[in-house]
Amino acid sequence: MTMAFRDLDNRVGGGRVRSTIVHYLHSSVAPLLHGSYNESVGRQLFATTAELTKLAGWAAYDLEEHGLAQRYLIQALRMSRAAGDVGLGAEILAAMSHQANYVGRPGDAIDLARAAQIAARGAGLAALESECHMVEAHGHAARADAASCATSLNAAERAYSRADSARPAWLDYFDGAYLSAKTAHCFRDLGDYARTAQFAKQSLNMSDGYLRGRAFNLCLLASALADEDPYEAARIGTEALDIIGGLESHRTHAYLRDVRQRLAAHTALPDVDYFRRQVFAITTRAD
Repeated sequence: MTMAFRDLDNRVGGGRVRSTIVHYLHSSVAPLLHGSYNESVGRQLFATTAELTKLAGWAAYDLEEHGLAQRYLIQALRMSRAAGDVGLGAEILAAMSHQANYVGRPGDAIDLARAAQIAARGAGLAALESECHMVEAHGHAARADAASCATSLNAAERAYSRADSARPAWLDYFDGAYLSAKTAHCFRDLGDYARTAQFAKQSLNMSDGYLRGRAFNLCLLASALADEDPYEAARIGTEALDIIGGLESHRTHAYLRDVRQRLAAHTALPDVDYFRRQVFAITTRAD
């Protein structure tokens, strides 16, 4: 069920699945936690419940319900510790870092990322360690600390080079395309739009099913091209709009607004003006 919910979240956005996840947690999962089981089964039960609780938090984050998201993520972290699953705990800390950076708390994002790195090393998962370095890099980028960002990006690349295909299902999303997307985020926040575009293009070589992620990556690319090639930025932004129309995700609207704002100097161009009016209509209607 957790895998099914995770797939739906990626395809249709957190708004379409959050209430169903929460209902399933309360009605079907919580009673199991109060049942009788041996230690081995208990650890598996708490680990799987932690995954699903983390997903409930991620869905709330996608809706920009940040206080609720934090409460679910903290609860998920507690359950991962009860399960003795160090790797899953690192993944949840990385998610908390991701959210902290999104809400404008890069210092907290860096601290959470470093705690996640310690746990990831303990779990012996190089791909997870790479992810934890990436979220630290994004925190440094948000602070305009290019040197520290570069150090963390290099650490992420070195860890990723050691990664193998053996990993938990909850880490399947972390691949080369995801690494490129996070790198593009860093360069965008540092104001290096040429390298943002380079990595954003690479990020589009992603697996099927990650529709929300593809919308994010298209918006990243459009934002990087807004000044250099506003027509192309509007075209790529329109691709993102076509995907976002089928999602319920407030974060995607934030990405669209960013592209719209970056194209504000080019409203004399008909295609750009039309795109900006479309973005205004879809984001205003949703709000």
